[in-house]
Amino acid sequence: MKRLIAALAWLVCAGWLTACAAAPPLPPADTGPHTHSVRIVSDGWHTAIVIPRPELVATGLLPEAEDFPDAAFLEFGWGDRVYYPAKKKTLGMTLAAALVATPAVMHMAGLARAPEMIYADSQVVPVALTEGGFRHLVRAIAGDFMRSQGGRAKPVSRGLYPNSNFYDARGRFHLLSTCNTWTARKLRAAGINILPSGIITADELVARLRAAIGKNQVSGEHPKEVRFRSPRGFNP
Repeated sequence: MKRLIAALAWLVCAGWLTACAAAPPLPPADTGPHTHSVRIVSDGWHTAIVIPRPELVATGLLPEAEDFPDAAFLEFGWGDRVYYPAKKKTLGMTLAAALVATPAVMHMAGLARAPEMIYADSQVVPVALTEGGFRHLVRAIAGDFMRSQGGRAKPVSRGLYPNSNFYDARGRFHLLSTCNTWTARKLRAAGINILPSGIITADELVARLRAAIGKNQVSGEHPKEVRFRSPRGFNP
């Protein structure tokens, strides 16, 4: 399945690159201290953003955090409304998600521990942010929830993990606007100088992220190059 998507990506990109949207602007430079640390989790196929819940709640920007009152961290992932939640992926779902602009969903999970303690077989990249950059990130993620009359979004289905939900999300999913493109756009909103255009795979996202933040903004050791553990082995 991954090889098929990769092949489709090259074919479609050859004709679509000229239509790629310009990168969203970076926020004004913030020279304050890097007081926040978020994590980018990659399973080699999909990426998500993990944020400490107390710090997110303190911003007052994302009311859906109240759906996970006991979580220490909140994980956010964005994807195709049909393909992403499906327990069994089909070729038809794959082609539809890749080649047709389809509605999106947000996956939000409550984690009891830091992701590096849960996703032992995934890449976890810590990213240090200033107070301003952190608020920009949370605001950008919050803005992608579909809310009626500005209220709190309601879950549309249970999520992939025991303590997780799917929510209707803004945007359209397709081959040039994937979960990994979404992650890049949120990081750029936080002040990380990463170009989202052309990012399709998780590996491309992680490579650009590391190049953008440099060693000075990666706290701790570099993540291990390891394989993803199936969500069935998820232990929050």
